[in-house]
Amino acid sequence: MARLTPAAQAKQARERISRIRAAIAQIDYLCSGTLLERLTRCGKAGCGCARDPAARHGPYYDWGHMQGGKLVHRRLSAEQAQLLRPAIANYRKVKKLLRAWEAETERLIEAEAPINR
Repeated sequence: MARLTPAAQAKQARERISRIRAAIAQIDYLCSGTLLERLTRCGKAGCGCARDPAARHGPYYDWGHMQGGKLVHRRLSAEQAQLLRPAIANYRKVKKLLRAWEAETERLIEAEAPINR
């Protein structure tokens, strides 16, 4: 397989970066963290949740994320959790796209200004 010229490599890298930028531009909601769905026991001895795991209360939704260098947990409604779930997926997707952008930028720099040894 023939190696691409530096100009062709740069062109390919720029095209990939363009696709990455377009993918990022399509994203609306974006949040980091983890969404947990929990069923809980209330602590009352006479309640069915104390004996039967299927009778537990909930689901309750907890969102854990870093804020100011500390892990913060917040209780959410079912509607908020429904909106947050794709926002967390989008955040992970953007992180992956940024890593790809960084790799393409490295290829672009190598193609446009190679090290002459």
